[in-house]
Amino acid sequence: MPKYAAFLRAINVGGHTVTMERLRALFASMGFEDVETFIASGNVVFDAAGRATPASLEAKIAKALAAALGYEVATFVRATHDLPAIAAYKPFPAAAMAAPGASLYVGFLAAPLGATAKKQLLSMRTDADDLHHHGREIYWLGRRGFANAEFAPGKMEKALEIRATFRNVTTVTKMAAKYAGPPRTK
Repeated sequence: MPKYAAFLRAINVGGHTVTMERLRALFASMGFEDVETFIASGNVVFDAAGRATPASLEAKIAKALAAALGYEVATFVRATHDLPAIAAYKPFPAAAMAAPGASLYVGFLAAPLGATAKKQLLSMRTDADDLHHHGREIYWLGRRGFANAEFAPGKMEKALEIRATFRNVTTVTKMAAKYAGPPRTK
């Protein structure tokens, strides 16, 4: 049975508190099996029977969570076998990513950005924050850490008219190791 990871936006931030027990129960009530949560920030790993696609799973989960929780929960689904490549992708020079204070974040999108949106995204780069788009992910290198960033994901969403959710690459790497094995190199 295919295994997937759902990255949920608006779980345990901004006053929206959901216990991981409740989140697992909600996923089980949608018919998913072997449901696990990974840290308390809206990462859910599950098995889905049938011929589901990430897009169909995103729609199903977002609709069910909105009905159960009473607010929109943007949902981004990846097959767990894709996580190692997402975590291992190197969008910036190694020296920049290893610099003191630097943090790398992965932003999950429902679909790749179009040419205009990609150009707009890259125009949001600053001396403190670098951005890169690859597939259905945005990579954000915060040179001063999250708290001191000039880049603001919420402003990006508004400007590009998209939804996204960001995770530290460390979280994605740990999920890849736990649920998909070691990264595959190309």
